[in-house]
Amino acid sequence: MLLFKKPFHAGLSSGAITLTFRRWQKPHVRAGGRYRCHPIGVLQVDDVRLVAVKAITEADARLAGFDTRAALVAYLAELGPLDDRTELYRVALHHGGDGDRVELALAAELDADAIATIKAKLARLDRDGAWTAKTLATIAKRPRIAASKLAASLKRETLPFKIDVRKLKKLGLTQSFEVGYEISPRGAAYLAASKRKSRPSG
Repeated sequence: MLLFKKPFHAGLSSGAITLTFRRWQKPHVRAGGRYRCHPIGVLQVDDVRLVAVKAITEADARLAGFDTRAALVAYLAELGPLDDRTELYRVALHHGGDGDRVELALAAELDADAIATIKAKLARLDRDGAWTAKTLATIAKRPRIAASKLAASLKRETLPFKIDVRKLKKLGLTQSFEVGYEISPRGAAYLAASKRKSRPSG
């Protein structure tokens, strides 16, 4: 998760801010990850690495929303003492990700009409052979596993498998990462609703 104070919101939304430095004990985000940050919208992380304070440049400070390097270091020092050897996480990011597709994927509240629409679209994808349910179940069980391994587990070729997962991504049901995929919040909501409907009543 990424949280930003109000003075940074405009720069993040406009794209002027593309760096942030964090005093984490371990990384809270991953390269390739997309994170909803209210009220900014979606931020996509491009790179996460440990750097020493002495490695921060004036250019880094400007990209992080500060006028000078000294101002950035002073801001970081508010969270505790630091010196040139103190290590920080340098997070490169940009606003937007995949735009509307990511916004759709992060919408975890589904009403009956939305569930019915997803079900109908998946049925159309399955017309030439049922694959959507197995693919979603495999990604749910094995998040962030290489596509080649997922495809092999389903006895499929990698390229056609990737093409099919992109179809699920267009529906907002999955999200892609540097390695592998995850079920999106929207996808998780759909799968949960499907399980509830499949349970016998009484």
